[in-house]
Amino acid sequence: MSYIERSPRNRTYLMCPPEHFTVEYAINPWMDTKIPVDGALALKQWESLRNTLTDLGHLVHVLDARPGLPDMVYSANGAFSVDGTVYGARFKYPQRADEAAAHQAFYSEKPDKWRFFAPEQVNEGEGDFAYLPAAHGGIVLAGYGFRTDPAAHAEAQEVLGRPVISLKLVDPAFYHLDTALAVLDDRHVTYYPDAFSPASQRVLAQLFPDALLADRSDAEAFGLNLVSDGRHVILNTEATAMGHKVRAAGYLPVHVNLSELKLGGGSVKCAVAELRA
Repeated sequence: MSYIERSPRNRTYLMCPPEHFTVEYAINPWMDTKIPVDGALALKQWESLRNTLTDLGHLVHVLDARPGLPDMVYSANGAFSVDGTVYGARFKYPQRADEAAAHQAFYSEKPDKWRFFAPEQVNEGEGDFAYLPAAHGGIVLAGYGFRTDPAAHAEAQEVLGRPVISLKLVDPAFYHLDTALAVLDDRHVTYYPDAFSPASQRVLAQLFPDALLADRSDAEAFGLNLVSDGRHVILNTEATAMGHKVRAAGYLPVHVNLSELKLGGGSVKCAVAELRA
């Protein structure tokens, strides 16, 4: 990706505080129930992320945390919205199933703003969906292989009225699309090729010949689990090499420490859902 000056665009986000965050079960390779979570530190780090976003001029809505749902802090998994249409989540694992209703309630409170569709197919929201409004006329990238059923891609396409490109994830360490690929602006992405099947790598190379390519160390540092406003790229403090790469491509890296959330298998993007009204 060649260097050009990047421009930010104000965004609206949804976050949920880690008031009940623990690692009491293991549903991805990063979770270890024997490692304790520092709840106070997790909340402090989450607040730092929220303040970072608001200081950059973005609007952040807060979804109330619910007892018994320790993974609600990963709010990106609860739905996927495009131009006011919301495709809801249906979680694979029963431990997270009730999160879907909490997200649906948020959108249902504003029926004049959001058109909510409850899914029939298993999917985990922005964990496995990404939208690029200026790429190829506006496309959705969609991951499958671990959490989201590929049938959800066809369902989302019908609901959202946008072309959905299916991408197969093959490495369990990168179980959601947002751990293997990130949207940098309305037309550019960064991704770790080996997280995808050979065929999906060819699709990505054709769609995004100028993509910023990450390596395994970037992905393992959750450097692809980032949030970008088109200029500022918010990523965790461990992803130093990824920070250098996005800076070289003309973006401004902003690092935040989310060490506690990484214990549950997530980082910046997992904690932030973008609301596209």
